[in-house]
Amino acid sequence: MTTMIQGDQLRTLLLGTKVDRAAANLPQTATGALFNVTGGRVLVTSITGRVTTSIQAQANAVKLVATPSGSGTVNDLSATVDVNGLAAGGLLGATGLAGDALVKSTGGGVSNLRNPIVVAPGAIGLNTAASNTGQVEWSLTYVALDNGATVAAA
Repeated sequence: MTTMIQGDQLRTLLLGTKVDRAAANLPQTATGALFNVTGGRVLVTSITGRVTTSIQAQANAVKLVATPSGSGTVNDLSATVDVNGLAAGGLLGATGLAGDALVKSTGGGVSNLRNPIVVAPGAIGLNTAASNTGQVEWSLTYVALDNGATVAAA
């Protein structure tokens, strides 16, 4: 049977361009940039993290934030969730509402954006309340709202 549209082509049609960020250590009681938005505004259609190295067993409230490069201040893209002891394979996702906590799972599946997020040029980051060991890789999909707008892994 002939496949006329490949999986990656269908994903691009439905969700936009995909950007992956390699696994990296959690920021240590700080905000660390995950992705950089340049050239204009983008519509983020999905953002998912996958734990690649288990997270240390101690409380750590994490959330996604957007830090504009021009005028404006840091905005929460989600509320916090505690990633205490989240094992390798665990997943993190955002609903798209700033007041909703990041959603976490032990790896079977995780909710993702019900509401796409408009992000201005700047950084999309992960804010942590503690210093935990552990690594997470991230994937994001987006559609450029302004001509020339792009997203790259930080």
